[in-house]
Amino acid sequence: MYVVCGLGNPGKKYENTRHNMGFITVDQIAEKLGIKVDKIKHKSLVGEGNIAGQKVLLVKPQTYMNLSGEAVREIMTYYKVPIENLIVIYDDIDLETGVIRLRKKGSSGTHNGMRNIIYQIQDDNFPRIRIGIGSEKKGDLASFVTGNVTKKEIEPLEDAILRARDSVFSIIEDGIDRAMNTFNTRNTLDGKETD
Repeated sequence: MYVVCGLGNPGKKYENTRHNMGFITVDQIAEKLGIKVDKIKHKSLVGEGNIAGQKVLLVKPQTYMNLSGEAVREIMTYYKVPIENLIVIYDDIDLETGVIRLRKKGSSGTHNGMRNIIYQIQDDNFPRIRIGIGSEKKGDLASFVTGNVTKKEIEPLEDAILRARDSVFSIIEDGIDRAMNTFNTRNTLDGKETD
């Protein structure tokens, strides 16, 4: 069994903000699988499906971003999922808009939701998918990440979300190493691609 957890903040106010890239990606996975993420369990909205013959639990924690780890810990404990079968998807201000990065394990970087997950489960040995939201504006970061996406950002972010969605299928079907080789390319705002 795999747990695919997208990070975000619940409620209409945050629906299309930069900080909700994880939620939006989980919704795209659910759509592709033809399932709904609408059951309330373990402080989260969840939905169950199958990818490559594996049972997959899609998760959108409802704790607000900074307490995401509480929901993840409850789910991991309840389902007794191996740590390497947890996949977390989240926004990253340290990556330029539209870039996605897969990592096998590691620190939380500057992301409070990830920091709380690692703190709560006391382990960082799980795959994660980061979606670059950039931070061209070096002002109030809280306002930036919870702000709505601009017209210029829509296309690269929509593309990044679809690639992040597909990378989840790749991790489960082919393994994290192969998925990293496939999806860790650079996509920039001006449409140029480099390795």
